[in-house]
Amino acid sequence: MRLAAVCQSGMGTSFMVQMNIQNVLNDEGADTGNFELSHMDVGSATPDSADYFFIESTLETALGNLPKEKVVLLKSIIDADETKQKVNEILDKNKINHK
Repeated sequence: MRLAAVCQSGMGTSFMVQMNIQNVLNDEGADTGNFELSHMDVGSATPDSADYFFIESTLETALGNLPKEKVVLLKSIIDADETKQKVNEILDKNKINHK
């Protein structure tokens, strides 16, 4: 499964969200070998570049080209609990074992 973190420039913020996702997957005991994590800028986000896109909610309109079911909106990119909740929802939806 491909998970991508997206921000305006594809550098700092998206990389931080990518690391947060990686931490959640590790903490939840998910088999990270089944995941490909990346980060990118809004211009690079195409529907086929990931299965799910984690974005800060203010960028939602900038990514109108992505299917809504692939977009994971974060109210706060620094809220580890919110990221954990969103990642766990994806794991559950895709029947991937975790804690």
